Amino acid sequence: MKSPSASRGGLVADSKSKRSYSCFYTMFPAACLICLGLFFATSSFSPGYTEKLISWRANPQKQNMNSLSQKFGTDKVQDKCKNQCRPRGSKALPAGIVSSTSSFETRPLWDLPAVRKKHHKRRQVTEVNQTKNLFAMAVGIKQKDLVDKMVSKFVEANFTIMLFHYDGNVDDWKEFDWNDHAIHVAVLNQGKWWFAKRFLHPDIVEEYDYIFLWDEDLGVEYFHPDNYISIIRSEGLEISQPALEPTLSEVHHQITVRSRRTMVHRRTYKTGGCDLNSPGPPCTGWIEMMAPVFSRPAWRCVWYMIQNDLIHAWGLDMQLGYCAQGDRTKNVGVVDAEYIIHYNRPTLGGVDKTTTDSSQPQEDHRLDVRKLSFRELDIFKKRWETAVKEDPCWVDPFQ
Repeated sequence: MKSPSASRGGLVADSKSKRSYSCFYTMFPAACLICLGLFFATSSFSPGYTEKLISWRANPQKQNMNSLSQKFGTDKVQDKCKNQCRPRGSKALPAGIVSSTSSFETRPLWDLPAVRKKHHKRRQVTEVNQTKNLFAMAVGIKQKDLVDKMVSKFVEANFTIMLFHYDGNVDDWKEFDWNDHAIHVAVLNQGKWWFAKRFLHPDIVEEYDYIFLWDEDLGVEYFHPDNYISIIRSEGLEISQPALEPTLSEVHHQITVRSRRTMVHRRTYKTGGCDLNSPGPPCTGWIEMMAPVFSRPAWRCVWYMIQNDLIHAWGLDMQLGYCAQGDRTKNVGVVDAEYIIHYNRPTLGGVDKTTTDSSQPQEDHRLDVRKLSFRELDIFKKRWETAVKEDPCWVDPFQ
């Protein structure tokens, strides 16, 4: 049995121990708070504050952050690549090496390309070609007199010349000085729209400001290509044609007749048919397909509208306004100041009675050509109507 004095000593000791523990628990949190406060106060003013904070993190955390940062940047690059509009078949190549357009300019097999020369009948003048334009035409050797006059004028104006030989005869054109400067394509019994669809792809003629796609039975005595280009550019004509001189030409449509009072006209007036309120073809926004001239963007649109299997392109003229890059009543027109003559000579499928040898009779296929043309017109109309119905995204700008 313990004595009273021993008991009191134990109580005193326990009391002191409890007070020391209590003091420790009270001061420790306060000391920690003071230390943390001093640390943040001093480190916030140091230049390496951010680095100190990052150094607290473990290496795996640092790697994860770098990985996330890299992944975020990669996602942006991937999104950009997905949204790239790349030519079909070029995805295997780096974008900078893809050459998606071309032209008909010939290139020397040796030496650097020389400055393009402007050819005249008796002399050559070296000059820089400020604008590049293309003159293309389906030709037969029987019309070489008219073709020579047309090509000569366009060569003088520094046009690129492309001839489609529907009779297969290329060699007999060598007598002309301009022959070696022209691009020749020969396929038997094909019309100019067949050639145009296959050899005038928009990416191939991208270099040219304007594309002239003419028939071969035209006279250009009163026509000057340079002046014509200046007029259509100043008038904002995306699709155009030179007017026809009515006293010398075979005229099929009133809107193509030359007006002596204007430089350009965009509509025709006809009692009971066309007036100032007529909204579209054939009263306005229309040209004949005999001697059309297209701007680069207009041709890109027209080429897509040409049907691969409809070689006469009947019906295309009524829809050209959709390719006029805006208001067809303003951007489609007939140029009166520069006019041509339409001789209406029989060409592909026809027989020229003035030159036909009676000992070698030829069959006249003009009636057959006309029948096929009407059939193709009906097909084209039905295709247009079907395309309009089946495309929910297309909106007719002229309705």
